[in-house]
Amino acid sequence: MNLLAARGSLRIRLLAGTLFWIAASIAIAAWGLGSLFREHVATQFNGELRTHLDQLTAHLAVDGQGHPTLAVPLSDPRLRLPYSGLYWQIDELGEGGAKAGAAAGGERAKQVAAGSLRSRSLWDSVLDVPPDAPADGEIHRHRVAGPADSMLGMVERVVRIDDPAAGLPRSFRLIVAADERLMVEPVARFDGALWLALGVLAAGLVVAALVQVSVGLAPLRKLHGALGRVRNGDAQTLVGKFPAEVMPLVDEFNSVLTQNAEVVERARTHAGNLAHALKTPLSVLANAATGKDDELARLVVTQVDTAKRQVDYHLARAQAAAAMRVPGARTTVRPVLEGLLRTMRRIHAGRQLELVLQPIAGDPAFRGEENDLQEMLGNLLDNACKWARSRVEVDARLEQGSLLIRVDDDGQGIAAADRDAVLRRGVRADQQVPGTGLGLSIADDLAQLYGGELALADSPLAGLRVVLRLPAAGSAVGG
Repeated sequence: MNLLAARGSLRIRLLAGTLFWIAASIAIAAWGLGSLFREHVATQFNGELRTHLDQLTAHLAVDGQGHPTLAVPLSDPRLRLPYSGLYWQIDELGEGGAKAGAAAGGERAKQVAAGSLRSRSLWDSVLDVPPDAPADGEIHRHRVAGPADSMLGMVERVVRIDDPAAGLPRSFRLIVAADERLMVEPVARFDGALWLALGVLAAGLVVAALVQVSVGLAPLRKLHGALGRVRNGDAQTLVGKFPAEVMPLVDEFNSVLTQNAEVVERARTHAGNLAHALKTPLSVLANAATGKDDELARLVVTQVDTAKRQVDYHLARAQAAAAMRVPGARTTVRPVLEGLLRTMRRIHAGRQLELVLQPIAGDPAFRGEENDLQEMLGNLLDNACKWARSRVEVDARLEQGSLLIRVDDDGQGIAAADRDAVLRRGVRADQQVPGTGLGLSIADDLAQLYGGELALADSPLAGLRVVLRLPAAGSAVGG
């Protein structure tokens, strides 16, 4: 489907809009839920560090030598497992306290005893804390390098404890750190599960969108089928149950079809009335001139005959032009051919012609009026019977969506150079054969009115083959 057709497709537009909003909603949901979970995990991570720091603060004590100790070991078993990812450490600050701990270089080394006391999980490692000077009780957060090339999230607090032995307060930096993988890995697992769930949800929404669009457009497909039945002659109006949103269109279309049929019927009536109105005075004139052998009588008879032929010709064209505008017309070919062949056998009974209807596959139908098909085929068969020596064959079939009817005779045929001329109105191939010269012309004009064509060719029977191509009922080809 090219870009222009895609832009003009209601199905594509509905699906494109729905899929765009599904994709946007899934992306926003993934970003929002992922952000909320990351924030939750970070909050929980920092909250756990704060809890361990509070426990470390609560259990801190000073022994008789003035060294820090824990009155009660912390309860988390990971603190006793080497390099478990959760650590604590106590740095002993010098007499200058926290402010001295913030000094740089060698001065800081004199004032701070890093790792005076630490968890077993640190094993022989010591956490290197950035130099800063938090106020007593204030909590600072840092990211520092940890054991095994890990990155740690760390919280620290400086506390002052009175040392009865020294008679001076002692300052200690309490540190709790945890491997950031304890925060990153749950987020990664959650993101994987989240995208899987959202992917399943997106697939379900896409399927639902496809079903919704298909179900929603089903009435239009049904309407298309109903229009096709009207076009192909299977129905005169749109028939079926349609949604309330579509019914006004169906009712209006049926109303137009009804009005069009009424207009056509009135046109036919007027044409018939005109024909009868003209034929009556023409018949009176012909009867008045009959039996007289003067020049005026012969002129009247000749002109009346010409006028009658012209009336018949234009009446047939008018009726066909009106009929072709009526949707829903459908005529089965086989009964028409069989009836015409019976008629031709009676008309040409004295010539002992063999009229053969070849086997017809299926049940082909003409998308038009039965009278017009009879008019075309009647002229073709009558012309073939006039020229045939002993045999006329008729064949009907569907070919490439069109109705193809071939009439062959074993007469003398028509030279290729003369074939276009005999299709012109009133031109006769041989003046010795009775006729008006209108048969082939009428058939050709009627065929063209229906969007078909009439062609002349050499027949396998050595005479003339007339090929009539017409729109077939049930196909989109033709008028």
